[in-house]
Amino acid sequence: MKDQNSNQRRNFILKTSAWIGTGIFLQPFSLFSQSPKIAYTVGEIMDKFIAAVPDSPFEKTVDTLKSGSKDQVVTGIVTTMFATITVIQKAIDLNANFIIAHEPTFYNHLDETEWLENDPVYKYKTELLEKHGIAVWRNHNYVHSLTVDGVQAGVVAQLGWEAYYKQNAVLNIPKSSLRNLINHLKSKMQVPAMRYVGDLDQTVSKVLLLPGAMGGRRQMEMAMKEKPDVIIVGESPEWETPEYIRNANEMGEKLSLIVIGHSASEEGGSEFMAEWLGKNLTGISIHHIPSGNSLQIF
Repeated sequence: MKDQNSNQRRNFILKTSAWIGTGIFLQPFSLFSQSPKIAYTVGEIMDKFIAAVPDSPFEKTVDTLKSGSKDQVVTGIVTTMFATITVIQKAIDLNANFIIAHEPTFYNHLDETEWLENDPVYKYKTELLEKHGIAVWRNHNYVHSLTVDGVQAGVVAQLGWEAYYKQNAVLNIPKSSLRNLINHLKSKMQVPAMRYVGDLDQTVSKVLLLPGAMGGRRQMEMAMKEKPDVIIVGESPEWETPEYIRNANEMGEKLSLIVIGHSASEEGGSEFMAEWLGKNLTGISIHHIPSGNSLQIF
């Protein structure tokens, strides 16, 4: 059964690579090219990916270097959601001096650090990066802006929903109960518990898949337009989408919401990034290291 699933995922990889033009999916493990090693700088790798994004480069983006230099030669690459201290330590152990993270490194969207200059946590992290010469690049806007959103496609592959993916946020999966759908998400994403709104016995098929946190209004507007059975999101303020879904249920609508958690909901996108690099770079080690969830469940 495992071999069959791998073959199905491989077929989806090939289909997705045709959409993207220059990227494929591989299984989530370290990638080592058999070709002779080629020296790449951080900037060359950044430019290579950005060139694959329509209408790039962007004039305004959060996708900037958070440490290191574009000129440094890359010894290995780690992709992850968050460049945590644990991930940095693992990168050091792997002799990988380039971390590509999807989310901020310094606790705010723009990675502004003036307010952190005297903080011991910030100092520890920056000194660790500097000591080991590690460059950190946030790849958020660009990976989301591929012809096929790289994060969404990565999550689809993680969930085994390749056959139902039509290059947008709406998927028509086989009928299931909301309870069974949540269990499927928990198993595939390795999340012990998820928050939800709705009836666990509701039959669901039409899914609106919105990883991350695009904002409550956009989540609700897409739900109004697409009329799904269930919306799956990374996170949403309780007074926004969750409250809207609760009110919809109170008036008799059959509409559910599943809140995965931001980090787990987009980790598939960092897997996608490792896989894209493995296809488009020659002779360099590439590792996907999940950063995990900072919030635990007791």
